[in-house]
Amino acid sequence: MLSLVAPPALGRSPLPAEGGGAGAVLRAVLADGPLTRSDVGRATALSPAAVSRHTADLNALGLVRELPAADGPPRAGRPQLPLDIDTRHHLACGVHIGVPWLTFALLDLRGRVVAQERVPRRGDAAAVLTALQAYLPGFLARRAAGHSLLGLGVVTGGWVDPESGSVIEHGPLGWRDVPVRDVLARTTRLPVHVDSHARALAQAELLFGAGSRATELVQLFVGNVVDAAIATGGTVLRGRRSRAGDIGHVAVPGSTEACPCGRTGCLQATVSDWTIARRAHALGLTPAVDFDRLLALAGAGDTAVLRLFEERLRLIAPAAGLLLDVLNPEVLVISEGGLTVAPSLRPYLAEQIRRHSNAAPEQLVTATEFGRETLAVAACAGVLDSVFQRPMELRTAARAQR
Repeated sequence: MLSLVAPPALGRSPLPAEGGGAGAVLRAVLADGPLTRSDVGRATALSPAAVSRHTADLNALGLVRELPAADGPPRAGRPQLPLDIDTRHHLACGVHIGVPWLTFALLDLRGRVVAQERVPRRGDAAAVLTALQAYLPGFLARRAAGHSLLGLGVVTGGWVDPESGSVIEHGPLGWRDVPVRDVLARTTRLPVHVDSHARALAQAELLFGAGSRATELVQLFVGNVVDAAIATGGTVLRGRRSRAGDIGHVAVPGSTEACPCGRTGCLQATVSDWTIARRAHALGLTPAVDFDRLLALAGAGDTAVLRLFEERLRLIAPAAGLLLDVLNPEVLVISEGGLTVAPSLRPYLAEQIRRHSNAAPEQLVTATEFGRETLAVAACAGVLDSVFQRPMELRTAARAQR
């Protein structure tokens, strides 16, 4: 039987080889640190000399540091000082472009949110990019003073091409072929990583969350956009033309919701945040179409609102079951607002998915561990993934001014 519980310790599969020895050392320390050099050697199969060399390089870049020796009786020979991720110097900056909000965030090297702010999203693509350029300097001055910035991540829903750094299509925003990276790189002077929020969340789960003990993972994101991301061998797949995971237009039997694609009954149109907020208002549960208010009521245990979220989860369950059966991941992570504010909904979702899946009992369905910080984590995930995959390419692009 499927359950929505904390992920078990799945015995880590071999770490991806990208980034060479330095990357392997850094990811080993991230996964299980603090570690002694001997521990790192066992985890990476690197020689003691190679571990020492890579550790010195990572230390010089401010990515790892030695901790004081643990208390205990003295040992013969050179003391084994544990290595840990150094979170004192660097921050990743990110922006999530949503339908109602722009979320600005800073994360440290362990994926912890140092700061986040959000402002309403207004206007077309050009207006939004102009707003980002205007807001970022003040945000960084307030929140990142004295830290080196590793880069800028920009994530949103829909069809996003990381190679070109463009949003190819975002139905709810009405965006087409928006060159996000080109615009922001010219003005921020930071390395800019652009991706879909589902792929970014999958990267974050592999680094810091429910997938940190697995390499086969599926991420299902349910918001105003509904999409999925697939990771195999510890690498998030993009697919042809960066369209892997596009499930928003799966048909929902019985649904008559109109979709911008021209059809009716698409999953995204049927279960989006906007749709459920509109239904709540029509039922008299909220005084306006306001999804944030709906989440607050669900978190407070409002029975009628919880039933509305249960209905959304029931409609999501067939897609989740299909992903489990077709892709057979170690972990299926679901990011959905109701599960975040009302954990009591998780057993209901598990039961609904069980009705639509032949998954083996050891397979795991879990809600994201990032909670209310999910969008902030997604925004910065591409920057941090780049550092952990290829640390020796690190070039600090800018330093926030005091």
